[in-house]
Amino acid sequence: MKKVIATTEAPKAVGPYSQAIAVGNMLFCAGQIPLSPATGALVDGDVSAQTTQVLENLGGVLRANGMTYANVVKTTVFLTDLSDFAAMNDIYTLYFPDQPPARSTIQVAALPKNARVEIEATAVGELAPKSPKILTAPSDISPASPL
Repeated sequence: MKKVIATTEAPKAVGPYSQAIAVGNMLFCAGQIPLSPATGALVDGDVSAQTTQVLENLGGVLRANGMTYANVVKTTVFLTDLSDFAAMNDIYTLYFPDQPPARSTIQVAALPKNARVEIEATAVGELAPKSPKILTAPSDISPASPL
């Protein structure tokens, strides 16, 4: 069963999509661009400032489902200019210092609202442990009876 995840810690969707969808222990996060959750405006600054805002927005979506950056298993980074890769990567490393997720980085012609970076993510939470099944023999079978 899917569950829509929405939070005020990230900007409202700028189209007909959800901030994230949870299915079981998985969370599929829509791409975040560097919009201020408070104003909906694109943050001023270079790709470092924009990457920081994008990852803060992503963190808000993760928290809305009880997750952290440590739960992220895959990201896709969209850059309008691959020459921004090193600067983006410097900020990205601060949010994923240990066991970083798998990642793809793609240069695109343009992003919504003229953003320079967008990041989408997939996260996996812990499954609740299942109760162990206790197997019992049917009452009509005794150790001496043939099966």
